[in-house]
Amino acid sequence: MTSPHKNKTITTLLAVLTGSIGGHRFYMYGKSDKWGWLHFLSLPISFIASHLFIGQPGLVTYSTLVLSFLVSLLEALIIGLTPDEKWDERHNKLSEHPSESSWPLALILVFTVGFGAIALIGTIARAFDLFYTGGAYG
Repeated sequence: MTSPHKNKTITTLLAVLTGSIGGHRFYMYGKSDKWGWLHFLSLPISFIASHLFIGQPGLVTYSTLVLSFLVSLLEALIIGLTPDEKWDERHNKLSEHPSESSWPLALILVFTVGFGAIALIGTIARAFDLFYTGGAYG
């Protein structure tokens, strides 16, 4: 009996592109994954908060979505840097062929590190701006 093969490169790409709504978690574990639904719930919570707290800075009203996005970038790095043997042991036990990561995964990881660093530094800078100056600089 075989199971569908979970591709590590596709999972990493999904974590970068759709991680804030749980796309990578649903790909790996299916619709019953509680962490995937927690990622997904960040979108309606942020939407409701933006309508309830009109006039508040976007970082405040969309904080759950921003946090989910930053966590998904970290998850993308963890997934992408997991050795193929460990990945297969955890996610492809019943699959017939082993994982073979190559240069597309490396490019995704380089992009993730760069984009994640920019996003994290920007979030921290905006949070300090809001906390110390009340948003005077933007």
